[in-house]
Amino acid sequence: MSSKDLANKIAQLEFQNDQLLSELQYLDEIARKVGFIDGLNTLKSAALDLIIEREQDQNQNEEN
Repeated sequence: MSSKDLANKIAQLEFQNDQLLSELQYLDEIARKVGFIDGLNTLKSAALDLIIEREQDQNQNEEN
């Protein structure tokens, strides 16, 4: 890859990074507005708790 190609790739990756960062910040803001006190961190924790609860329920149903 030439220096120009590398520079273009870096610019593309920086742009994508900026877009993803903006999207994460927006999601964090929305999560806080709907009641997740720590934003995405709280949302992630709640989602993982729900997954664990569902898996436990499924395991109990399979045992019965």
